[in-house]
Amino acid sequence: MEQPTILERLAKGDVLVSDGATGTYLQANGLEPGGCPEAFNVDQPEIIRRMAADYFNAGSDMVLTASFGGSRFMLDKYGYSGHAHEFNRLAAMHAKSVASQWHFVVGSVGPTGEILDSNGGTTAEDEIYDAFVDQLTGLEEGGADAAVIETMISVEEALLAVRAAKEHTSLVVMSTLMYDKGPRGWFTMMGDTPASATKRLQDAGADVVGTNCGNGSDRMVELAKIIRETYDGYMLVHSNAGIPEIRQGQIVYPETPEYMTERFLKLMEVGVIIVGGCCGTTPKHIERFAEAVHDRDPVGYPVTVS
Repeated sequence: MEQPTILERLAKGDVLVSDGATGTYLQANGLEPGGCPEAFNVDQPEIIRRMAADYFNAGSDMVLTASFGGSRFMLDKYGYSGHAHEFNRLAAMHAKSVASQWHFVVGSVGPTGEILDSNGGTTAEDEIYDAFVDQLTGLEEGGADAAVIETMISVEEALLAVRAAKEHTSLVVMSTLMYDKGPRGWFTMMGDTPASATKRLQDAGADVVGTNCGNGSDRMVELAKIIRETYDGYMLVHSNAGIPEIRQGQIVYPETPEYMTERFLKLMEVGVIIVGGCCGTTPKHIERFAEAVHDRDPVGYPVTVS
């Protein structure tokens, strides 16, 4: 039987459980401080596959690839700028290799770390666009079902990535920006408001729009309500497990699986249809949430990895 696509699932009203953190998972499994996470796709492929399997087994319907910093600009910081396409292809292949027919692999595309000349920086738009094309086509070649352009602080950069995906791939395109709340309300670092940014991303063809990172789950509920005031499309939220704290010399994300699950259910009430975690969120968090969601809407089968 042919399985439904992501968009078919969303059109039916299914809530998809996403995964948790990639960076903190890899740090707990050998990534050295200052190391290149994307290099694990070559040097430690078994850890990358295990990470995807851990999230699928926890109940994730979709898992993001280990390619957040996979643009040539970010990889150049580690001496890997010529390997962007290959790193992204492998990232998708590793996650796909442990996915069942019921699960989806979503290519993670983060900021390039460059400031566009249109935002007052020195990097031309066509250079950024070409870097996104290289990254996104690698993810598609590796078997990704979709791409999430995430943690963006500039809607202009996000729009370039959306256009690159739409013009050069057949991937489902999701895009999330990172907002911070100040005295005048919610803005990205570049001054984009949730209402204006969401509309521009939707107009550019993004299939799913939302927010990720930078906030704990309480604030994400507040932010999701604001986005929903002007946006009636499919929404994704990836929340941090709280704001990190230093405890006995260790970085700790304070939100427990039970705490996050209560807020994740509130996100569903707001109309968020893809819900998952960002920094500090573990397979345990996802397992607890998936149990709550799948009790209402059982889907898929667990993945086993020998």
